[in-house]
Amino acid sequence: MADIIVPELAESITEGEIVRWVKQVGDSVEKGEFIVELETDKVNAEIISEEAGVLTEILAQEGDVVEVGAVIAKVDANASAAAPAPKAEEAPAAAPAPKEEVKEAAPAPVAPVVEETTSNERVIASPAARKLAREKGIDLASVSPVDPQGRVRVQDVAAHGTAPAAPAASKAAPAPATKAVDESRVEAVKMTRRQQTAARKLLEVSQNTAMLTTFNEIDMTAVMALRKRKKDAFMENHEGTKLGFMSFFTKAVTAALKKYPAVNAKIVGEELHYNKFFDVGIAVATPDGLVVPNVRDTDRKNFAEIESDIAELAVKARNKKLALSDLEGGSFTITNGGVFGSLMSTPIINGDQAAILGMHNIVKRPIAVGDEIELRPMMYVALSYDHRIINGKESVGFLKMVKDLIENPEDLLLEA
Repeated sequence: MADIIVPELAESITEGEIVRWVKQVGDSVEKGEFIVELETDKVNAEIISEEAGVLTEILAQEGDVVEVGAVIAKVDANASAAAPAPKAEEAPAAAPAPKEEVKEAAPAPVAPVVEETTSNERVIASPAARKLAREKGIDLASVSPVDPQGRVRVQDVAAHGTAPAAPAASKAAPAPATKAVDESRVEAVKMTRRQQTAARKLLEVSQNTAMLTTFNEIDMTAVMALRKRKKDAFMENHEGTKLGFMSFFTKAVTAALKKYPAVNAKIVGEELHYNKFFDVGIAVATPDGLVVPNVRDTDRKNFAEIESDIAELAVKARNKKLALSDLEGGSFTITNGGVFGSLMSTPIINGDQAAILGMHNIVKRPIAVGDEIELRPMMYVALSYDHRIINGKESVGFLKMVKDLIENPEDLLLEA
């Protein structure tokens, strides 16, 4: 008998929530096969079986929070997979009773059976929730799920079945009533573990850093013209990889980090640690919130390699396939609110980094060019930084260098 144990995923992760069981009791399991999905503060982890056999016991249900090292299931290497239950019509027919006995026998009482209705079949629910609903005679369509994705879990069914009990008469003083949510005016949805973690960490950053933001604007004319001229040839020469703006900004940031090392530093105890590596995090919006996977060693990669890495990480993020190694250890972050139409913002520093660059929407504005006024595609950029590490001169100089390199993109080749 082998135990399925919640593995140690990272030093900072101590627990997770079971999202779904891929295998059920009685199913055969291969060694190394994915059997349960666990949601942690950072990523969704796929837990595998270390032994081949049959899943004989599940000790934690979907929606349960389990700690690292906990036993959540058991696999028996010597058991056989459960055979499917015989269909009712295949059962051997009983010998016909004599007619006189049939006439005298009263009809046997039939226990009420709750069949899953068509509406039940349309409801997204865990197997455990469906089983409990059948046992309690509850229509799944009438259950209000806590899950923001609408998936009904066993806890939702249990709560639905116990809610409307009438209070018994008692001489004891009633307990103080909590203020109920008016469901006609408010929809209460429990935050996911990742949302709770993000909220906590963002608050910690705002409370534990001396965060300031400096702004500038970039004339995007030159980089847009270069991209327009080269994007088709770039895609053809690099196996379909698209030439976007993020590679220009990543290369510009990397060059500026080399010139202003304090922007690539962090505080550890009473020391300043200046990173000698350049791992730039690119913020990616997903249905579950913002995640920041890192493009590694941006100082050693060309435009195509950076664009390819960004595209691959974005796909993994949206498919919940990011590994912890994709998220840990970044030294600087870029976030692009412009894709959603943001004109200007003050981004919050990510983790224990010293700064973050915020890109914004490109908007044509009248700009003085020499003695003339021209309409130019302009972008506001913002650098939020920890003033304990970076002084005003460094922050302004860093952002000015990024601006100059984007406005003169050929200079990026000299900085590479």
